[in-house]
Amino acid sequence: MKQDKSLDISTWDLACQFNNTDHHTELNGTDRLIVRRGQTFTINLYLNSDSYQPGYSQLHITAETGPQPEEQYGTRAVFGLSDEINDTCWSAAFSSPPGDTVCLSVCAAPDAPIGRYILTLDGRIQFDFILLFNPWCPRDVVYMDSEEKLAEYVLAQDGIIFRGNAEYPVPIAWYFGQFEEGILDACLRILDMNPKHSRNPGKDCSGRRNVIYVTRVLSAMINSNDRDYGVLEGCWKDTFDGGVSPMSWRGSVQILRTWSSTSCLPVRFGQCWVFAAVACTVSRALGIPCRVVTNFYSAHDTNSNLVIERYLNEKGEIDSSTRDMIWNYHCWVESWMTRPDLPPGFDGWQASDPTPQEKSEGVFCCGPVPVRAIKEGELTFKYDAPFVFAEVNADLVHILKYNDGSTRKIVNDQKVGQKISTKSVGRDEREDITHLYKYPEGSAEERQVFEKANHQNKLHQQQANPGLQITIKLSTGIRKGCDFDVFAIVTNKTEEDKKCRLVFASRAVSYNGVIGRECGFKDLLNVELAPGGGEKVPLKLNYSKYCTNLTEDNLIRLGALLIDYSTKEAMMAMRDIVLDDPEIKIRILGEPKEKRKLAAELTLQNPLPETLQGCCFTIEGANLTGGSSITEKLESPVEPGQEAKVKIYFTPTQSGLRKLVVDFDSDKLGHVRGYKNVIIGK
Repeated sequence: MKQDKSLDISTWDLACQFNNTDHHTELNGTDRLIVRRGQTFTINLYLNSDSYQPGYSQLHITAETGPQPEEQYGTRAVFGLSDEINDTCWSAAFSSPPGDTVCLSVCAAPDAPIGRYILTLDGRIQFDFILLFNPWCPRDVVYMDSEEKLAEYVLAQDGIIFRGNAEYPVPIAWYFGQFEEGILDACLRILDMNPKHSRNPGKDCSGRRNVIYVTRVLSAMINSNDRDYGVLEGCWKDTFDGGVSPMSWRGSVQILRTWSSTSCLPVRFGQCWVFAAVACTVSRALGIPCRVVTNFYSAHDTNSNLVIERYLNEKGEIDSSTRDMIWNYHCWVESWMTRPDLPPGFDGWQASDPTPQEKSEGVFCCGPVPVRAIKEGELTFKYDAPFVFAEVNADLVHILKYNDGSTRKIVNDQKVGQKISTKSVGRDEREDITHLYKYPEGSAEERQVFEKANHQNKLHQQQANPGLQITIKLSTGIRKGCDFDVFAIVTNKTEEDKKCRLVFASRAVSYNGVIGRECGFKDLLNVELAPGGGEKVPLKLNYSKYCTNLTEDNLIRLGALLIDYSTKEAMMAMRDIVLDDPEIKIRILGEPKEKRKLAAELTLQNPLPETLQGCCFTIEGANLTGGSSITEKLESPVEPGQEAKVKIYFTPTQSGLRKLVVDFDSDKLGHVRGYKNVIIGK
């Protein structure tokens, strides 16, 4: 009887080109093995003469990850050869006929921890590989069953993020770049730098089996508020000393590379869309389907009472002492996964928010929480459901403080949580996903959710029908650089004469709701309205006044407050305007092909009545600009009405549809964004 015998292996080949392509990781490069769990990869073993004997040859294999690998924690697996691959656990089998070259198939368990591994054969031969989540594998908790969605939420290296406001969502292109050189290493380093890893490396590496755990770690580590070697430092001031404006980032690659190359010092500075975009890059790099979402009129409820109270004086000025805020928009991410820790029905998209707002379990992080739990008002479900529920459902209450000290609730119909948006699958259009977060307004289901969430304010709301009504209308073509009119329309729906005071104010505002300086103001003490009558009151906004007050967000808040002298009732209309930046015209010169030099001709007309100094264009794009940005400065200033024009050369490295992201910067215009979709041929 023959003895079981070990193989006499001479050399081996990890077949990185074949394996990485098969595992959808080839864009990371094919110079090392990067595979996904729950899916077979193959290694070619070259043997010293006929040492392989079917049925008798044995191979002792261990797979280990982390500094303290242990079988009980799933960070060490020991297995031998089987007749065939078992895709429910670590397993191996030969998949080629006998000879002096054999093909070894190995499959990682579909719930194995992700990260860097060492595979050892017979205690002698060692090689390393990286293991990622596998959304193509039905046994993996991140499984997604649509190739179109996988192409968008895992493989797409660029996308669209929405800013602006609910009436005027502004799309900006973002370069996620999750497969660019060095990015996967930076993402794995984020996991290793997290404080849970420092405290207990074995437990942390074991936790990397669990996508809920990993997503929560990322939510904490993308910001640096806990002094935890996090990636980005937030700044919501007017100046960005010691760093760069969040508006200047066009993508995540430069941020992650800077963080990784500066001993993990936080990169300065980010705001919500930057935090969310970097979290999306890291999630996709690790194999978690992910998308950036924008919530317009987003509440930041610090005391968990689901009410945002704002006090105004008779001049319409808001008391800014409260920490509760309404952000014009707020971005977070959704990640796709099952939730075996919750009752059935809450799998799918999970919201998590890396922007540092409130602490959760002692750390600045938020989520993941099922989007469905927010819609159903399940506020006890993990993690941080009450905070996210408030972001889309809090009640906004304005209270007027009269000069005599008395107060009165103001009638105002502004709603929180509007036009929740993300990029459509396979297209650049906006997809409205508000219905995933909330039931239709006024529906019986909405009322049931508010009862479950104990949202008393919304439950006791009466539909006010005041006799006096006020709205704000805009003129068309509101662009940066021009003077324009806005109008307060007041109507008297009662059957008696009304005498009122109208305060019509405009102020610069940051996207996170911080009110800036005044841009135009009217206080009319004697507005007389006949029964059924109305009045259209104009307010002129002059560039000469608003130009120095605007923040980089290009937002002006209009507020019209109407006070009825006879009843002391107050009504208010509020509206934000986004001042349009000029368009960057982008022409691609040459035939777009892999490894062939192209030029982008970039043109922008100065819309301002003053000269632009210090002008420069910058381009960046996945597989287009070599993983970095390319900047071209203009030699001379650009006069009013004149064009800034440059040519920038770049060489694409991969075929396919790519976004060329363009930024124009100058002393007066700030950062103007544009992009062009380019199809690169082979």
